Amino acid sequence: MRLILSAILASLFATMPALSQNFDFPPGFKTQDIATNGATIHVRSGGKGPAVVLLHGYGETGDMWIPMARDLARDHFVIVPDLRGLGLSSKPAGGFDKKTQAGDLAGVLAALHVTRIDLVTHDIGNMVGFAFATQHPEQVRAFALIDAPIPGVGPWEEVLKNPLVWHFRFGGPDMERLVAGRERIYLDRFWNEFSAVPAHFPEADRQHYAALYAMPGAMHSGFSQFGAFDQDVIDNRAWLATGARLPMPVLAVGGETSFGPFMAVIMRAAATNVQEAVVHNSGHWIMEENPTETVNLVRAFLESVK
Repeated sequence: MRLILSAILASLFATMPALSQNFDFPPGFKTQDIATNGATIHVRSGGKGPAVVLLHGYGETGDMWIPMARDLARDHFVIVPDLRGLGLSSKPAGGFDKKTQAGDLAGVLAALHVTRIDLVTHDIGNMVGFAFATQHPEQVRAFALIDAPIPGVGPWEEVLKNPLVWHFRFGGPDMERLVAGRERIYLDRFWNEFSAVPAHFPEADRQHYAALYAMPGAMHSGFSQFGAFDQDVIDNRAWLATGARLPMPVLAVGGETSFGPFMAVIMRAAATNVQEAVVHNSGHWIMEENPTETVNLVRAFLESVK
């Protein structure tokens, strides 16, 4: 089955030249598909030193982290998965609640023989990372979350009232039919509306991600990430109700024209040690809009944790 899947992907990618341009991880990085927890997770890893995991969000894949992976690999073992259903990971029928996806990450780490990590996350990756940190706090040394809320945590109900997050509740039997063949149109709305300057989300990146989200099952999986929010709220509020809080140092990062300092407000409802940071001249897409400042903030935070 894996040989058949590989052949299908190779044939598909042959018609998508943008996928092979400007999206190369640093030399020495290994690419592998790790079967775990009912999914097959596409993982890139490389570098030497303490382990750091980079988790992406919706509208992108693990490829968003290439500039950060290049920097951190100088003194870290960098692990970059694609979330289940997205990028080159498998597209299972279910399991898109973030507690289950935390199990995906646990399986990846076990396969790589990694027992302790730093976590750096963005968008939906924040939610998966949060679920992992609540379940395995002893495995997370430091946690940097970037520009997205956590379902059920802090001012979640206020976040839902913002018309810009209409897609959190976008659903119904026709949603996939409406966007089939129009993935770029749908995704451009997010890349444009959530950018400080839409032109700073490059055309090559748009082509790259639109091609990946046009793969069979990818848009269904993307919608399922949002469709699982109700369960995520239940799971996160059950954890909060125990009186637990994240014990590791947390860096809450917002884009200047997006969540900004509000990220720290969110995380102070769930963590005991929260530092606040803002990526200037950036909206939500921090690695496209201001990668240098984002990388510097994350590196400084990780180096500050003893």
